[in-house]
Amino acid sequence: MNHDLLALLALAPIIVVAIFLVGMRWPARRVMPMSYAVAAVLALAVWRVPPLTVTAASLKGLLIAGELLFIVFGAILLLATVTRSGAIATIRGCFSDISPDRRVQVIIVAWLFGTFIEGSAGFGTPAAVAVPLLVGLGFPALAAVIAGMIIQSTPVSFGAVGTPILVGVGTGLAGDGTIDEFATRFGFATSADLLAMIGLRVAILHAVIGTLIPLIVVTVMTRCFGPNRSVREGLAIWPFALFAAFAMTIPYVAVAYWLGPEFPSLLGGLIGLAIVVPAARGGWFVPRGDRVWDFEPREKWDVHWGGSSIQVEPNTSRQIGVFSAWVPYVIVASLLVLTRQESLFGWAVSPAGIVKSLHLSLVDLLGSSVAYRFHPLYSPGTLFVVASLATWRLHRMSWADYSSAWRDAGRSVRLASVALIFTTPMVQVFITSGDGGGGYEPMPIALALGVERIAGSAWPLFAPVVGGIGAAVAGSNTISNMMFSLFQFEVGQKIGVDPFWVVALQAVGGAAGNTICVHNVVAASAVVGLNGRESFVIRKTLLVFIYYVTVAGLLGLAITAAG
Repeated sequence: MNHDLLALLALAPIIVVAIFLVGMRWPARRVMPMSYAVAAVLALAVWRVPPLTVTAASLKGLLIAGELLFIVFGAILLLATVTRSGAIATIRGCFSDISPDRRVQVIIVAWLFGTFIEGSAGFGTPAAVAVPLLVGLGFPALAAVIAGMIIQSTPVSFGAVGTPILVGVGTGLAGDGTIDEFATRFGFATSADLLAMIGLRVAILHAVIGTLIPLIVVTVMTRCFGPNRSVREGLAIWPFALFAAFAMTIPYVAVAYWLGPEFPSLLGGLIGLAIVVPAARGGWFVPRGDRVWDFEPREKWDVHWGGSSIQVEPNTSRQIGVFSAWVPYVIVASLLVLTRQESLFGWAVSPAGIVKSLHLSLVDLLGSSVAYRFHPLYSPGTLFVVASLATWRLHRMSWADYSSAWRDAGRSVRLASVALIFTTPMVQVFITSGDGGGGYEPMPIALALGVERIAGSAWPLFAPVVGGIGAAVAGSNTISNMMFSLFQFEVGQKIGVDPFWVVALQAVGGAAGNTICVHNVVAASAVVGLNGRESFVIRKTLLVFIYYVTVAGLLGLAITAAG
């Protein structure tokens, strides 16, 4: 078959989403079954994947959807618990003491706290933590979801203590061999040196592009949700937005240089919080008096802004102390960091190894090469449930209040299930399509090859786009890097530019792709009971994605041309 036609066919499931979800504004629960059907038909009829393999890939997708729904359930449960216990009222007061300005609050919670959580856990967890926290502070659910998705860009390449680089790029470049063999072949003493070099390049690119992300977040918020629908009101806070951006990105690059890919986001977010929160409390760069920005009263909000299935008004009848109010989030953050560590300083113990020792493994599903593994104790969903149970006891909630929190969580998960049940099977069919009798590359690679034939020597301009599409479809920067890193490296060699910069562009684009990933949007929306508004969210985050991959591509083109 003609390679260009094959690339166009591989694009078809994505085109379905673009037309019906983004263009016609259909809800994801209607669009994703159509996208799945297109991917399945192409896999069977064109790629000639055996029906049992398509079924096995679909089954794996359903299992992954169950994992995501469990995380969503846990996040909703924690939000409902702290809301009904009265803790969220105290937390809201804490942020008002820092600054009553919603622009300041969204930068601290989404950009800085979200970056820290991304560095700790990755895999969409920041949206499950930061988005409900914003809603608890009084943000419209729709505004909170958009803010949470926009920041799923700069920190993502170093999420889950560096997994997208260490596992994604490392596994991707290794191909059929090992990453150590690959590193030795290109003159590196160890694979750690190779991945640290790529990680530093990724950090530099992100720092340049991501510096404007806090300002973009507040500008989108004031334009779409402000009383005056004003871009100017967002731009007015540029001194604080840039201060908060540099407070994260400068340590972020320094950590990538000195410590490697594991900790740029985790320490960048933590250092940024340590710098920005006291500065905001002291009034540095923060608007004062009548320049403080807020949403209109809740009764004036658009009916589509709020979540429909969870109580977001805090219980003010119970007084919770500041320390006790923050304990649930301290528990979550601590457990996320601890369970991601392969070793502890001075201790011959691996927390990650311990929690991963309990797992569900399914090998050769239905006689195919498809395999699935789930680590229940490693899942953020389990950690959210643990934090919720601890909150129930520590805050001395009544059983009636706590059981209501569980009912809230169950209702929200049911509303999100239809979209996710079709989204993740579509992704798995898309990725495993290379196992067919047609002899073609998998759909993602076929699509990338089509772009490469069009781009030619200008490939660095398009490399982030390919990485972004991979992450948007797969829902993971790590998986995108695994699929495309070696392909990107070989294209770089083919056109005579530094291939390691091309791989760095892949990783940056893969991070940006998370902003428009349908299943991430569905999951983040479900956490705050917002369903059927995925098209509005993606219309806003698509502009951020275009900004990110365009600037990354232009930087890549300039750097590789100069080199």
